[in-house]
Amino acid sequence: MNKFTAVAYFAGIPPQNNNPEKPLILKNFIEGVNAMGDQGISHTGFNVLDCDVAFIQGFVHEHGKTAAHLLLRRNAVDRQKKNGKRSLIVDSNLFLYADPGNTKTYLRYSFDGVFPTTGFYFDKDIDPNRWKKISAKLNLPLKEYRKDGKHVLLCLQRNGGWSMKGIPVMQWLQDTIKKVKAVTDRPIIIRAHPGDKKARQYLRINEPNVFVSWAPNIKHDLADAWATVVYNSSPSVASLIEGVPVFVTDPDPSVSQVNGICNTNLKRLEDPKFFDRQDWIERLSMCHWNFEELKSGEAWDFFRRYI
Repeated sequence: MNKFTAVAYFAGIPPQNNNPEKPLILKNFIEGVNAMGDQGISHTGFNVLDCDVAFIQGFVHEHGKTAAHLLLRRNAVDRQKKNGKRSLIVDSNLFLYADPGNTKTYLRYSFDGVFPTTGFYFDKDIDPNRWKKISAKLNLPLKEYRKDGKHVLLCLQRNGGWSMKGIPVMQWLQDTIKKVKAVTDRPIIIRAHPGDKKARQYLRINEPNVFVSWAPNIKHDLADAWATVVYNSSPSVASLIEGVPVFVTDPDPSVSQVNGICNTNLKRLEDPKFFDRQDWIERLSMCHWNFEELKSGEAWDFFRRYI
């Protein structure tokens, strides 16, 4: 069996980081690599090294900023591409709404990118037991579709975030409200991105039958929802697990984590399609691993099959 080398780039963590989870991710990963007999290197410098897998906490958008830690991430990814090697990128847990403090330490891992169109999410070979394990750990069943909800939930993305592709979030919101009102008289509830600290400053709506929710957990807003509308963001995952159909308005829905099981035509808001979600949820579970699995080497043993 080939012996692989993996480098964890600690300097890719933001210098002002106060979240102890971030360095622990990299530390556990290196322990797991070494536990499996491969070579794991904890690298604290800003230079990039030759290796089979570069492990990076966070993602660098092609039009991102030029901070030193972001340049390091980009240089590491570019080096891997040039050498025909892999980058392993860790991103947010798509099941986080079920465990808001991430006490079960699940995160999302992918090779070479974070979009379904650019990254490999380890979903080539599906093990149904993976979802069963995660579902049990998080007490997160895949609920039956609800067909008697009352309101339409609009979930915003971070204003200025790269996934909005340059569209101001308030512009998207106003346009979407008009389209929703053209086909239904259901109440509209708007939910800001939980990470957008400026949302309370700019999110001002003076429209009849339109309300803003500041509930801490999306479960509150999904509890009596008829449908959820997003541009392409991850609240769509929570919505579908909770049994609420999703409408994605991004002209390219392939970048969404719910591509293939989402509605794309808002004119069908009162008559949404209900897609089978079992294959989707099983595929999604293949890229989610917790700290225990990372540290023991179980996750690395799985990842290394696709190097």
